[in-house]
Amino acid sequence: MLSTKQKELIAEIWGGLTPVAEDIGADALLRMFASYPGTKTYFSHLDISPRSAHLLSHGKKIVLAIAEGAKDISQLTVTLAPLQTLHAYQLRIDPTNFKLFSHCMLVTLACHMGDDFTPVAHAAMDKYLSAFAAVLAEKYR
Repeated sequence: MLSTKQKELIAEIWGGLTPVAEDIGADALLRMFASYPGTKTYFSHLDISPRSAHLLSHGKKIVLAIAEGAKDISQLTVTLAPLQTLHAYQLRIDPTNFKLFSHCMLVTLACHMGDDFTPVAHAAMDKYLSAFAAVLAEKYR
């Protein structure tokens, strides 16, 4: 899974991204909606146009949840338990969307972080976001 060094790097990256959580999250969501239009069906009741209040708010919630999980990756299942239940039982989100969003988040991070998104950071973040998506999907089994 993730080495101690990778966990520290992930926590450091997400800690630095929380001040721009709205922008990062909204950009990743827009990328997902553009690349995978079927994902928009879960947001039909919201204004998901660029820079809309709904998009910025939901993007921020997502980034803050990812950042919170990064603080102690060994407790990811505990940290995400409320979100697992919400997405599986109340919102009934297709768990495939978590993987799609993870990919879009990687692209967003690469664009936002530029040269700081090194191959080492990319590999660590890919592992973390894959684990994050897998944990969110656990309640579907």
